[in-house]
Amino acid sequence: MTKNLQIIAGELQITPKQVEATVTLLDEGATVPFISRYRKEVTGSLDEVQVAAIRDRITQLRELDKRRETILKTVEEQGKLTDELKAKIEQAETMAELEDLYLPYKPKRRTRATMAREKGLEPLAEKIFTQEKFDLESEAQNYIDAEKGVNNLEEALAGARDIIAEKVNEDQEARKSVRKLFENEGVFVTKVIPGKEEEGLKYKDYFDWNEPVKNAPSHRVLAMRRAEKELVVSFDCAPSEQEAIDVLQGKFVKGSGSTAEQVRLAVKDSYKRLMKPSMETEIRLSTKNKADEEAIRVFAENLRQLLLAAPLGQKAIMAIDPGFRTGCKLVCLDKQGKLLHYEAIYPNEPQKQTAKAGATVKHLVETHAIEAIAIGNGTASRESETFVRGLGLSSDISVIVVNESGASVYSASEIAREEFPDHDVTVRGAVSIGRRLMDPLAELVKIDPKSIGVGQYQHDVDQSALKHSLDDVVVSCVNAVGVEVNTASKELLTYVSGLGSSIAKNIVKYREENGPFKKRSELKKVARLGDKAFEQAAGFLRIRHAENPLDHSAVHPESYHIVENMAKDLNCSVKDLMEKADLRKQINLKDYVTDTVGLPTLNDILSELAKPGRDPREQFEAFQFAEGIEKPEDLQVGMKLPGIVTNITDFGAFVDVGVHQDGLVHLSQMADRYVKHPTEVVKVHQKVEVRVIDVDLQRKRIALSMKDENTKAKPKAQRKRKAPEPETSMEDKLKMLQSKFKM
Repeated sequence: MTKNLQIIAGELQITPKQVEATVTLLDEGATVPFISRYRKEVTGSLDEVQVAAIRDRITQLRELDKRRETILKTVEEQGKLTDELKAKIEQAETMAELEDLYLPYKPKRRTRATMAREKGLEPLAEKIFTQEKFDLESEAQNYIDAEKGVNNLEEALAGARDIIAEKVNEDQEARKSVRKLFENEGVFVTKVIPGKEEEGLKYKDYFDWNEPVKNAPSHRVLAMRRAEKELVVSFDCAPSEQEAIDVLQGKFVKGSGSTAEQVRLAVKDSYKRLMKPSMETEIRLSTKNKADEEAIRVFAENLRQLLLAAPLGQKAIMAIDPGFRTGCKLVCLDKQGKLLHYEAIYPNEPQKQTAKAGATVKHLVETHAIEAIAIGNGTASRESETFVRGLGLSSDISVIVVNESGASVYSASEIAREEFPDHDVTVRGAVSIGRRLMDPLAELVKIDPKSIGVGQYQHDVDQSALKHSLDDVVVSCVNAVGVEVNTASKELLTYVSGLGSSIAKNIVKYREENGPFKKRSELKKVARLGDKAFEQAAGFLRIRHAENPLDHSAVHPESYHIVENMAKDLNCSVKDLMEKADLRKQINLKDYVTDTVGLPTLNDILSELAKPGRDPREQFEAFQFAEGIEKPEDLQVGMKLPGIVTNITDFGAFVDVGVHQDGLVHLSQMADRYVKHPTEVVKVHQKVEVRVIDVDLQRKRIALSMKDENTKAKPKAQRKRKAPEPETSMEDKLKMLQSKFKM
């Protein structure tokens, strides 16, 4: 364990003591948000990213140790565990190194080498492998035995070479050298499968493509693998075969005699028949894992930005799920998001009941004191927006187009059926659009993150790792914002530190049976919410208008006595302390330092007293697309348009300009300077101004730029060759916490 703590400390550049304290808290059931927020003195103020990294790495190292124990036990049972081998196994730092050491002792199916040994050829192989001078033919003649299946000289030598080939393949240092060669000199090569040119047109860029393994970005690795999976291209990855063989022969071949020639042949066979397939599988897996990590990291960061998008807040909302033939589904929600009214209107083609629909909207706006109108950005969105804006409603009523990605998934879900058992999917979808405007976080937690629309190749990456990372993000965001316990849905409460689905359900049930919570301590009356869960959750739960004003803050109940002592020392109430800055300025935090509470926690408490229950999200700003630009056909090269970033990938950002087809701002068009990654310039849901540089209606591609139109392009000679991106489907566009450690 001590070794693992030192490894993690070195990788994260923190002290082993910090790692040990964090691991202890994690093993006791503490969550990442709780540890990083309320145990700063214990961990030395490690943040969420560091705590999560410790959690993931200790899990990885424990799995490595578990495998190490299994290997030691297996080899020992075979009676082959020498002190030297044991030391090597105990010192191995990666799974690959461990498996290389275990390979010679690993139970395997009958191989050519196994059969050669059964024929009694191992002594001959051992003698040849020494490459000492002796009469090879004469020696090999001694092993010809028809009863054993060795009929002639060549069969004897071939069997000996099979044994040598397996020995070369199982040599740890040899595998290490070839693995390094694959990593540093390997090349991805893709070629179209004859006859698949038309069917796989979206992968045209990979019909004849090669790229160094070490330079290939995540999205291209995943694109090539997908093209291979769909049987459009062949996909290989390896260094120069001769270079790899030369590396092995340089290690094993000594001199140029007849025995050396046999070893040379065996080494060549070993690489082509045994080591190359093994290493190619390994490098394909390692590059896939690396590509997955990057795609998941991008997805997680996009999700974080989307979940933390500015909320409009508690306002009476009219939400419209637009459509043509089936009409627009309209709902009215109160300030808490409760459904008050629903119906369908038909302002668009083919019915074109504009006057009737307009009268309905005006009546409902007045009846329910509507403060904002949310319009989904799907089919007929711009037409419906134009209709609503043309009604002459009060300028105080904001009309906002809302990204509805995932709304249809929610509307058909068990959660939606439970919330609205008497309404169909169209009503549920419209409600989701309205609530998403009020509070994106509270509504989006009800939807599988993969369906929200901010991923990159999410169906191609490791699904378990993806879920783990996205769950981390949702938990982080929910706890960073805090949750109002008396209005939160079961789904939102589920992500609060220490709760989970069962306790969240019990909280809602208790609330329904006993009315709203009046104080945090009342949470202990909820079934299954014991002291440990209360400790983990209490600081992240808010109770507006509680008897104790601290119950609406992020100050943990375990620290209430500190605030009460501060107020007592200043001869004022806790409420006075929260409302009056001049009183807080008189506090000398050092007076309240104890063995368990230090300045980090005291500074957090003081900040929270200044802005109790502060929402870390930005203030909401209304956005409007350009008028008259409603479909791709309306776009012209050179147009400057307002847009909203909907998705970020490694190769650029997708921007909604209000034409039902997102445009791509390629990485090269992000700014008038070198940009390594789009996240340096934009974030999801950011409002930007873009310029149209190309419209391909046939391929449904819109190219946009954020660069100054007067910026001169670099001469072609200075440009590096790159792979154009594959056709990006809507599935691709539905795209951590930190990068995972490699093993």
